[in-house]
Order: sequence, then structure tokens, then C-alpha cells
Amino acid sequence: MAHRIAVSIINYRTGALTIQCIRSVLDDLTGIDARIVVVDNCSHDGSAEEIEAWIADQPDTAPVQLVRSADNGGFSAGHNQGIAAVRADYYLILNSDTLLRAGFFKSLLAAADAAPTAGLIAPRLTGEDGTVQTSCFRFPSPYSELIRGANSGPVTRALKRHEVALGPHPDPARIEWASFACILLRADMIRDIGPMDEGYFLYFEDAEYSLRAARAGWQIAHEPRAVAVHFRGGSGPVKTLATARKRLPAYYYRSRSRFFCQAHGRAGLLAANLLWVGGRAVAQLRRLAGKSVPPMIEAERRDIWINAITPLAGRAGASD
Repeated sequence: MAHRIAVSIINYRTGALTIQCIRSVLDDLTGIDARIVVVDNCSHDGSAEEIEAWIADQPDTAPVQLVRSADNGGFSAGHNQGIAAVRADYYLILNSDTLLRAGFFKSLLAAADAAPTAGLIAPRLTGEDGTVQTSCFRFPSPYSELIRGANSGPVTRALKRHEVALGPHPDPARIEWASFACILLRADMIRDIGPMDEGYFLYFEDAEYSLRAARAGWQIAHEPRAVAVHFRGGSGPVKTLATARKRLPAYYYRSRSRFFCQAHGRAGLLAANLLWVGGRAVAQLRRLAGKSVPPMIEAERRDIWINAITPLAGRAGASD
């Protein structure tokens, strides 16, 4: 018998955050037939034992179980294990650095039931202070890489329809993919298109899965009445590094190359890289007007070419 919903949460050295997340899920699951699966991605820091002990202290009826992964296979591999562990009509993919607001499941499940052709249903994400986060997007393209490289108002305005971020209050008709920090997946869609691509370690797997769903005819819906608080950066370092313009892990660029190849072909990946370089050349023109050039992420000029020759090669690991 399938549950109404299963919640998949990955723990990787975030024991306290993960337990806090589980508590918020349990608080909102009253009256809903559900199961929570926590997948420990081979943390080796004691956090799996911390979560296991916490689960043991809960009532026997608490719908929580821990799955210990044999290795740290990344985001897709971890959630694929969580999904495979339980039969359900819907699966909520949830970051450990999130908290659910009251009424989350009622609103999200109602939206899903009302839209049977929607395979993905995205809630609203906010910061702890209630500020709405941008979590819905267009697919990255070579033109969006020109925008990103130039980091220039005139270029962004000229190519507005290719800009990836849709802002905090997106037009539902323009949403092509949404952050998998928190998203509901329909089981029928998963059976139709398969599990998430484990060739991604971290990043871009949400865009790829949404693209695969769209190509198979599934829609994506947005339900802003379902609200989750997202502590950005709590479960991974990339956003913090990017904000500081520090060098990003190699796995980020491997995922980028993989996505551009899958979405636009090898020629599209080459075009994306060349247009990003062209965008940086446009950025340099600011010097002619006596303006400063927007800084780029450390070593990005070189790192965008990681896996450019073999973009569909095997998964990068956490140590890359």
C-alpha cells in the first residue's frame, strides 16, 4: 500500500539541522499518511548516530527511518535511495537546511491534486526573516551565459527573455525549473521518466530533471501558499563561495558541463563557454567609461572548461 507522501531528506554532516528539519515536517504531518526517510550520505562525523539516537527516542508510531548510504554519491544518488525506500503517491525532496511553515502539506498536496499533469510542484521559499527567495527559473542557455559573463544592465535588458532567474514572484507560465531544496515530485512522473541523474554530484540536477520531465510532457506548478524557510548555504558551500567570489569546487563545473551538453548538445556547451568569455570582454568595456569591471569568480575563466571534452563522464565526488 502506497503512502500519501514520502519525504526524503539527505544528511551530510548536518545532524542538528537535519533533526530541526524533521521536527518541522512532523509538526505539519498530522492526519496525513506519510513517511520520512533520512538518507545519511556517509557522513562519518557522528551525525548519523545523532539522528539515529533521536529517532530511537521518538514514539514507535513516528514515521521516520534512517537509511545509511554506502558512499557519498551526492544529491541525486541520495534522494534516489530515499525515494526507493518507500512507496508513495508523492515524494517531497527536502534539504536539511529547511523548515516547513504550518499548513505546508495541506496547500502543496491540494495544488498537486488539482493539477494532475504537473509532475513537479514547487512551494515558496523564504529566508528566516520572511524575505521571499528566488527559487523558480528558466533553463540556462548559451545566451544566459553571455548575460552572466557581461554582468551588464544593457546586455541583461537586451536578452531579458533568456535571463535564468525569474525573481521572487514569478509568472507561473514562465517557470521552467525550480530549486530542489524543496519540491514535490509526483510518483507517476518518476515512474515515467526514471530517477534523478546520478551523473550529477551536486548542482544542475534539478534543472536536468525538470528538463527531462518537460520533454516527456509533464508540467511544473508553483504553489506560493506552501512556504518553506531555506537557510541558504546550510547544507553546502557553493553559494557562500560564489558570493565571496572564491573558487568553486570542480564538481560544480562538471555538473554545469553535463547540463549544457544534455540540454543543448556539445555545440551548445561550446557556445555557452564562448559566450561567457565574450561577456567578460563586454564587461571590460566598462573601463572606457571609467567604471569598475564586475569581478568574476576566482579561476572561472579556466574552470568553465572542466569536462568540456567529456561532459557526460562519470560523477564528480565531494573531494573534487
